[in-house]
Amino acid sequence: MTTQKGPLKGLRVLEIGSSVAGPFCGRVLADFGAEVIKVEPPEGDAVRTMNKRVGGRSLYAASIFRNKRLISVDLRAEAGRDVVRRLAARSDIVVENFRPGTLEKWGMGYDVLSRDNPGLVLVRISGFGQTGPYRDRAGYGVIGEAMSGLRHLTGDPDRPPGRINTSLTDEVTGLYAALGAMMAIVSRNTTGRGQVVDATLYESAFSLIEPHVAAYAKLGIVAERAGSRLPDSTPNNLYPTGCGRHIHITAMADGVFARLAAAMGRPELADDPRYRTAIARSANEDTLDPMIAAWTASHDLDVLEAALQGAGVPASRIFDIADIFRDPHYRARDMLVDMPDPELGSLTVMGVVPKLSGTPGAVRHLGGVPGQDTQAVLAEVLGLDAAAVDALTEQKAVICAAPPAPAPATVQGA
Repeated sequence: MTTQKGPLKGLRVLEIGSSVAGPFCGRVLADFGAEVIKVEPPEGDAVRTMNKRVGGRSLYAASIFRNKRLISVDLRAEAGRDVVRRLAARSDIVVENFRPGTLEKWGMGYDVLSRDNPGLVLVRISGFGQTGPYRDRAGYGVIGEAMSGLRHLTGDPDRPPGRINTSLTDEVTGLYAALGAMMAIVSRNTTGRGQVVDATLYESAFSLIEPHVAAYAKLGIVAERAGSRLPDSTPNNLYPTGCGRHIHITAMADGVFARLAAAMGRPELADDPRYRTAIARSANEDTLDPMIAAWTASHDLDVLEAALQGAGVPASRIFDIADIFRDPHYRARDMLVDMPDPELGSLTVMGVVPKLSGTPGAVRHLGGVPGQDTQAVLAEVLGLDAAAVDALTEQKAVICAAPPAPAPATVQGA
């Protein structure tokens, strides 16, 4: 039986998605105590082929599959699909991110899954949604990002659109999917019935460009790439420092700008009609930004950070991952969590977001190998005895694997 703790204790989630958005959604729910049973194909989730590896082990999978029970089921086999249908009948939430129509083709549509479990919440993640002319298109996060308008705004104006070096749109969609699942559970608590949550990659990315929608609708303005500057929010830019690095300063509020001007030794700027208000500063950003840049370029980064923090002006150097590991605030906030692992010895993974004061989430264990929990889950959830599990294994409908063996002990100085 599960011993999960957290506000979602008692909820069972069946995660049959792959790649990033589905597993990210499941990871969020698992962090807060849901019993998440992750179904992987015999070859393992595609996440296991992404990012870096140590000794053949995917470090990304160890993090994003944390807190989950890992089972291996072949959904191409009818016996495997029957296992998943039976697990869904005993679950509160099913998370999937196959192309629309795939579950129906397998005889696992919501009409089927909810027949024996009317309270089931089915979270469906796809590139373009369960309806509409693009529903059958293949989609990855970056493709949804390209269609959403977000990619058009990313990067410098004199270069092609850039991308961030992480699966941003998948992760945002996973968050929306988890939020949708929780709203559906709240509704179920009142109505007793579940529903379908339709989360899409392109809509999740599109939701991040909210201010540009109304501007185009009313004024016909097509927003363009602006580099490190945020237009109509001035000053809000990246500025050079005397030591060759950069600092980002955000001081668009009138009071904050006055503090920045004082820190610069130019308090008169806060009374200048060109810069007195936020709207005026945005209209004159091409003259204001160079003055700020000239000031920052005359000081080293450490001096600037200290002066701006002392003045109450939001500012920061651009952290890389090494800076994050050295920073005391990340550790103090438990955002870098060191976890033991039988193969890796230990692994540092990111902590839980957000922080709850009464029922916080936690990282309880890292993600292991595909199928390591198959036998236990089928026994505990479906009541199958060893002979029944063996029969499924012989049919190659499921795979049972042993957890990773502990790493050999090392002797200091050896």
